[in-house]
Amino acid sequence: MPAPTVPGLVPTLGGIVLDCPDPEALAGFYARLLEWPVPATSDPDWVSLTNPLGGPLLEFQRVADYRPPGWPEPDRPQQFHLDLTVTDLPAAHERALTLGARLLDDQPETFRVYADPAGHPFCLCACAADGD
Repeated sequence: MPAPTVPGLVPTLGGIVLDCPDPEALAGFYARLLEWPVPATSDPDWVSLTNPLGGPLLEFQRVADYRPPGWPEPDRPQQFHLDLTVTDLPAAHERALTLGARLLDDQPETFRVYADPAGHPFCLCACAADGD
């Protein structure tokens, strides 16, 4: 049996932070894509989006001389990406493009790979919960 956890000792995931050249613009893209509220911000270098259903924040920080990932080229690897679950892939695809995403790969049947306006890869996934 594992030892009991000491309150405050074990970290919880508070946020996922994306580097970018314009935090307000990229936060606006994800707020529209996810239909999360757009926060009022006074910090030009940092914006946090709060999931209205709970969970970690999605945060954006300004980085001087930002260079986007070059997926799938290995000279500037993706480093990480977001998997966003959808039930209607064709409709979600059109919506993402309308909001400013760029399609990178549409070959898989159950998901598609995109770049957000700052170049970070993300996937729209219509994969079954059991991995089929």
